[in-house]
Amino acid sequence: MGAAQSPSVDTSPRARKTAAADRRRERTAEIVAATRALFDERGVRDAQIEDIANAVGINRAIIYRHFSGKEELFAMTLVTYLDELVQEMAAADDESHRPAARLRAVASAYLVYGEQHPPFVDCAQALLSRPGTELMQDVSEAALFRLGRSIANCLGRLVRVLEAGVATGDFVISKPDLLANVLYTQALGGLHLARLQLSVREATPGFPEVAVVSFDEVKDYLIEAAVAMAAGAGSR
Repeated sequence: MGAAQSPSVDTSPRARKTAAADRRRERTAEIVAATRALFDERGVRDAQIEDIANAVGINRAIIYRHFSGKEELFAMTLVTYLDELVQEMAAADDESHRPAARLRAVASAYLVYGEQHPPFVDCAQALLSRPGTELMQDVSEAALFRLGRSIANCLGRLVRVLEAGVATGDFVISKPDLLANVLYTQALGGLHLARLQLSVREATPGFPEVAVVSFDEVKDYLIEAAVAMAAGAGSR
């Protein structure tokens, strides 16, 4: 019997182009994974491009071949958090329950995830702090699409709960999509307060007083505020 022949390797231009695209996707995924790991370990503020490059074993210049800049890298890393978050929200949502109970459960899942993953909050806030026109200039269309899709998935879970409440008469909402966006961003701000764990009030005129506030207290207020907005928003 003759020796077995080695399988032929496709060296056509199309095959080489496909292989190059695969390698690029793999390297991009490696960079995002390294960024996420540094975020989880050190936080967003202390994660430097040089550290990310070292974690992947590449020169920092290579990162800018895969991402238009730091903002795009952060946006793609935020996608990894959002994709986890929507799974938590979906798992918490029981469609057999009344809309208010569903909204409380979904909102609680969001807030607990944010409390457990501070880099998610910081990363989301960093991107939201910039005007949309600037963000669109600094982040590629493909990255913006993936980020928008992940945000829309989270908002979609809220919208379905809100629309169910409208259908049963539990909620009075003229624009469920808009309210979902408001609740999403309101929760991010509330999570900063929950991390600070301090509240300020005027004890006597002109004299501030600082009090300790727990995450659970902030979470409960945010959840009940969400239900109250859903029950009354658009009623005027």
